[in-house]
Amino acid sequence: MWQFPSFLRPSGAAQFDVANAHTVELTRRHPVVSLTKQGAASGNLRINLSWSMRTSDTGAFGKRGGTWLGRQLSLFKPEPVQAAGPAMVNVDLDLACMYELTDGTKGVVQPLGNFLGDLDAPPWIQMSGDDRFGGSSGETLYINFDKRDEFKRLLVFVYIYDGTPAFDRTHAKVEIFPTSGPRIEIPLSEREPQARSCAVVLIENKKGELLVRREVKYVYGFQAELDRLYGWGLHWGRGYKANNAVR
Repeated sequence: MWQFPSFLRPSGAAQFDVANAHTVELTRRHPVVSLTKQGAASGNLRINLSWSMRTSDTGAFGKRGGTWLGRQLSLFKPEPVQAAGPAMVNVDLDLACMYELTDGTKGVVQPLGNFLGDLDAPPWIQMSGDDRFGGSSGETLYINFDKRDEFKRLLVFVYIYDGTPAFDRTHAKVEIFPTSGPRIEIPLSEREPQARSCAVVLIENKKGELLVRREVKYVYGFQAELDRLYGWGLHWGRGYKANNAVR
């Protein structure tokens, strides 16, 4: 009788969809994790956005044939990557965070407009585009949870800065690296070909407990539309990146 290897067997005590022994995946079925309960509500929380392009539906992506056993074994093999061409598009994803502090201060940390924040002063959030904090590839955001009592809520979101909306053409994911406990992963796998922005997670301070809630809500506009969806109440204007303006 075929049996799963022990590392693939689901645990009855698992509270989340576990990608591996050191990762929990937030899903629609299990959307919330408490940083406080896993002892991670201190130090610098790192949030990373990474992505790669995938082929169109007529390309190699998604072709998994053969027997059931063959399909299971194929999960350990990478998909073949096609050369850049008509089936591929370029996309520039950016990571950002709207914040609301307990004193009522609201704002955004994002590359556009050079709103890069500050880790050692309000808003206690900072974007990093270099290796000063040991950031990995993609976009990286840091949150100083030694100041956790200063936070009311944080909305981490992703937007397509320029070019064709292409969330449906990317393998994108947001990973949260707490100071202790497992890494938290939120794949952006829904097919939303016209969306330009996506609210990924909402981090809230609920009576001293820091909760991370999966949102993964796509909108067809930019930051102002996400603002209206979550009632942030900021005033938005043009943002600039590399001498280009967001419409």
